[in-house]
Amino acid sequence: MTPAPAYAGRSTGNWFTRTEGWLDARGKGAWIAAMVLGFIFFWPVGLALLAYMIWSKRMFKGAACTSRRMAPARFRSTGNMAFDSYKADMLRRLEDEQEAFESFLNRLREAKDKAEFDQFMEDRAKRDKDDGPTDA
Repeated sequence: MTPAPAYAGRSTGNWFTRTEGWLDARGKGAWIAAMVLGFIFFWPVGLALLAYMIWSKRMFKGAACTSRRMAPARFRSTGNMAFDSYKADMLRRLEDEQEAFESFLNRLREAKDKAEFDQFMEDRAKRDKDDGPTDA
């Protein structure tokens, strides 16, 4: 038995909701393709899609479309308790690694910013010392 597509749960609702679910299930590329086709066939449609993608943050979040699609699969049981336990443990470890890596990147950025600021202050102090008051 094959799993139902992520947009299958959205079969109810208006055409806009169904279309949005269909595009989300196919990822960011589908949204971009729809926008390009909108510009080709009737530019206000492409413009409207671009505005919607920016407004809904689909344009700037790398995993905006896939995060919604993957969220239900993460908590769905496969029926195999050993595998479900392994999957939950692996996902928890991956999330911990991601948090640690993001923390490392933040510390790295802070250190770089501090180093640049310290260099700026040293250059400024040297410049002020060189341009110091002259007795005439």
